[in-house]
Order: sequence, then C-alpha cells, then structure tokens
Amino acid sequence: MLIEQTGMEGLLLVTPEAIADERGFFMEAFRQDVLEKSGVNAVFVQDNLVRSEAAGIVRGLHFQRPPAAQAKFIGVLRGAIFDVAVDLRKGKPSFGQWKSFILSAENNRRLFIPRGFAHGYMTLEAQTEVMYKTDAYYAPKHDAGIFWKDPLLKINWPDLPPVLSNKDANLQRLSDFISPF
Repeated sequence: MLIEQTGMEGLLLVTPEAIADERGFFMEAFRQDVLEKSGVNAVFVQDNLVRSEAAGIVRGLHFQRPPAAQAKFIGVLRGAIFDVAVDLRKGKPSFGQWKSFILSAENNRRLFIPRGFAHGYMTLEAQTEVMYKTDAYYAPKHDAGIFWKDPLLKINWPDLPPVLSNKDANLQRLSDFISPF
C-alpha cells in the first residue's frame, strides 16, 4: 500500500496495490497494521455501504460530535466521487481548510479521515457505491454537519447539478459553528 501525507495532519491518501491478470485482480483494500505504521490508531467497528443512483448526489459535509466522534476509512466500489475533508480541529493550522480527492473504483484510492474532520462527497457517475469504515458507531444524537456549499470554505465542487437530502441542504454554516474538537 502506498500511503501519502496530504498536508493536513492525520489525513492520509491510501492506494492499495492491485495484482491483476486475465481473470481480474486481487487487492488488500484494508490493512490495520499498515495504517498503524503510518500513525493511525483507529480501531474500526462499523462498515457502511452507500449507493447513489445519479451523478451529482451530494452527501455531507458530515461528522459526529464528541464523545461519538468518528474516524473514517473510505473507498469506492463502483463509480467515482469527488471526496472532501474539512479540518474542524480548533488550534490546528489547517482549521477551516479542505482537501479534495477523486476516489474511484478505477484508481482504488482510499482516504483515512481522522476524528475532527467533516466529510462529504459528490458522485461523479451514476450508480456509485461507496464503502467506509468508522471507528465509532453511528450515534444520531451526535450527528452534525457543515453546509456543503458554505461560502467561507470555497470548495471547488464539480460542475454538476447537485442533488441533496433535506438534511444536507439545511446544515449549519462554518461561521455559526463552534468546534468541539
């Protein structure tokens, strides 16, 4: 596995090696020991699978507040996403900054997102399937988020007509956010 630093402490881009032949390929999509060697101390307890039927579907920017904060390890099984992580850790030089990555079934990239980040994505293809691990269980009482198109963040989202849930369309703005991280 190739593990790349992203310029934000703890946020890692992971590219597993795929061994291919005429039958297809084999890939170790996740290795706890390799992540641990890169400083990740998360123990994952839940896997989530999300299917999005159209291109342009926006999910996020989500996070869970402490004590139920979550680290995530995300990858794409089918299709492609424009994936975004926003640092919400007060006192960090990268607070309020974001990084984006194209994750796809074709490039096999994964993203490790530490606790204290908001996370979201826009699907780039129809019938995209995303799989991610979390190191804490989903806790609805601690569920929160930042509006995906927040003017303070200035995220350069793909030029696709966005499709959002009512929840995601009404998330708070960064200017109204007091970080618990």
